[in-house]
Amino acid sequence: MNKLVNLTWVFALLSILAVGGGTAVLPEMQRMTVHQFHWITDKQFRDIYGLGQVAPGPNMLMVMVIGYRQAGAAGAALVGLAFFLPDCILTFFANRLWARFSGSRWRAAAQRGLAPVAIGLMFSGTYAIARLSILNLMGAAIATVTMGILLWRHVNPTILISAAGIAYIVYSRW
Repeated sequence: MNKLVNLTWVFALLSILAVGGGTAVLPEMQRMTVHQFHWITDKQFRDIYGLGQVAPGPNMLMVMVIGYRQAGAAGAALVGLAFFLPDCILTFFANRLWARFSGSRWRAAAQRGLAPVAIGLMFSGTYAIARLSILNLMGAAIATVTMGILLWRHVNPTILISAAGIAYIVYSRW
C-alpha cells in the first residue's frame, strides 16, 4: 500500500510541474524514479522513454509503464490518474481564468515570461535523455545528423528513426 501512495504522490507532483509538457519534467522524473526511490535503473528509464516515443498516443503514457513495473495494473492505473488528472484540472481552471483576463497587460506579461521557462524546461528534459542515451561516438553522430537534417528541412520522423536504427545495427556488427 505504501508503494501505491508513493507512486501516486510522485507522479501527481510531476504532473503539476509539467509546465511546457512532459519533456519538461523528465530530469526530475528520472531523478525521483531512478536515484531517489530506486524503482528503475537508468537503462530501464531510457528504454521506457524510448518505448513511449515509438508507441502510438501521447509519449508520456510511459509513466504508466513505471507504475506497472512497481505495482502491476493498480500501479499503472494510479500513476496514470496521478500524472494526467491534476494537470487536466489545473489546466481547465487556468484556462477559464485566462479567458477572463484576455485583454489584460498582466496576461501578456505572464505569457512572455512563461514561454522562456517552458523552453528551458523542455531543453533540460532533452539534455537529460541525451545524457542517458548517447553512450558512444556513433550515438552522438546519429543525434547530430538527425538534428542537422531536421533543422535543414522537414523529413518524416519514421524515415529518420529507421535510418538511425539501421545505421546503429550496421555499426554494432562492424
